[in-house]
Amino acid sequence: MFEFLSDSLLVLGRIVTILPLLLFMTLYMGKRAIGELPIFDYLIIITLGAVVGADIADPSIKHFPTAVAIIIIALFQRVITNWKITNRKIGRLLTFEPTVVIQNGKFLDKNLKKIRYSIDNILQMLREKNVFDISEVETAIIEANGALSVLKKTEKHPV
Repeated sequence: MFEFLSDSLLVLGRIVTILPLLLFMTLYMGKRAIGELPIFDYLIIITLGAVVGADIADPSIKHFPTAVAIIIIALFQRVITNWKITNRKIGRLLTFEPTVVIQNGKFLDKNLKKIRYSIDNILQMLREKNVFDISEVETAIIEANGALSVLKKTEKHPV
């Protein structure tokens, strides 16, 4: 019984100390909408979750190295983000590029295969944008975050 209480208090102490540090480091790394996360930032979040989860769940893991790991991961993310901003080549290596999937009302099959999207995926995304006829589309682009941007042909624009 004593060991259970001791482990429970240890876990509670870890949660109380690690979560504020994680919050501070996340705020330090920068603000982005979750749905708009580049792949590198997504991997950073998964890694942080694994580090924090292991620390909280396993009392045998030392607490201080977890805090150091969180700080180093946050600093690493910040350095890589600055590199991506200043060097376009690095940015292209670490993020997805937008891909044109429809041009002049026609699917670009080569690009669809490259990003592994089916025509049905694109048609569904078009319907979500209230586009039910592909011939209305001048250009459609799958953005880096997986969203579809659509430019309708000029004669199809609402007045």
